[in-house]
Amino acid sequence: MLFAILQQPDIQKKMEEAPDSAYEIGVVIGSYLPFVILAAIAYVIYYYNKKKRGSG
Repeated sequence: MLFAILQQPDIQKKMEEAPDSAYEIGVVIGSYLPFVILAAIAYVIYYYNKKKRGSG
């Protein structure tokens, strides 16, 4: 969460300097995608361990 707060001014600067709306969309996707991927990996690990512990 702290990283997201520190990253926010950089994103705003990129938005102001964006040549078009497609670049802005790319910046937004590129800034949030790592967090989504990490959350998905964490869920898969959690689900795998829960399933493994339940069957054993």
